[in-house]
Amino acid sequence: MAMRALDRDGTTPLWQQLQGDLLARLEAGEFAGQFPGELALVEDYGVSRHTVRQALRQLRADRVIVATRGRQPRVAESAEIQQPMGALYSLFAAVEAAGLAQHSVVRTLDVRADGVVAARLGLEGSEPLVYLERLRLAGGIPLALDRVWLPADVARPLLEADFSHTSLYTELADRAGVRLGTGHEEIHAVNPTAAERALLDSPPDIAAFSIHRLGYARDRAVEWRHSLVRGDRFALTAGFSARTGYQLHHAAAAALTTAAP
Repeated sequence: MAMRALDRDGTTPLWQQLQGDLLARLEAGEFAGQFPGELALVEDYGVSRHTVRQALRQLRADRVIVATRGRQPRVAESAEIQQPMGALYSLFAAVEAAGLAQHSVVRTLDVRADGVVAARLGLEGSEPLVYLERLRLAGGIPLALDRVWLPADVARPLLEADFSHTSLYTELADRAGVRLGTGHEEIHAVNPTAAERALLDSPPDIAAFSIHRLGYARDRAVEWRHSLVRGDRFALTAGFSARTGYQLHHAAAAALTTAAP
């Protein structure tokens, strides 16, 4: 096979030319099967391994390819599950809307006291709380570690629910007559702990979304939730324009408002 041409007399560094050519080939769908390894690129372009590594380093930084030590680079997959910001959204519904089977492994479902969480819910520290912890799977692959606390005086009926394939909000509405209407979220990018990464079966170079949610039914706080979601399987979306700035996807949000995580 003929060597691919780079401009060796120009001012643009070889690694940058190589990066640009690889991007063009990616956009053309040339690497749909397998992305070439370092040695193959050295041979194809007639450059040093150092030049190849410089080009791949930037492609990794831009999340165009994924490469871990000892493994051949591969084209990064787009997030399977996309969620519009600004909606009282349903992770359960979003997973199934993506055409993936939804399943949860219930790790804990009990009643306990937690003074810190109780304060966030506007309760006395000794107030009993229903605590639910689930490992959420999408398509049989771990997606999120989900922990939620609710006041036991409204959520105690949930102790009889099977959360392996149902949504919290559906059960809360059906069993307790409580429907969330508003809420507040904070989202951060974090590196999972070793234990969390093992539960999520997450690659070592992938960060996660840490999502804290305080949910309200009418004027009462009834949900404090922390979700840790794999960053390679989930994306948050919003639209924008030069005139109005960011616009949340209200149409999509409205469709999910009555659904449930």
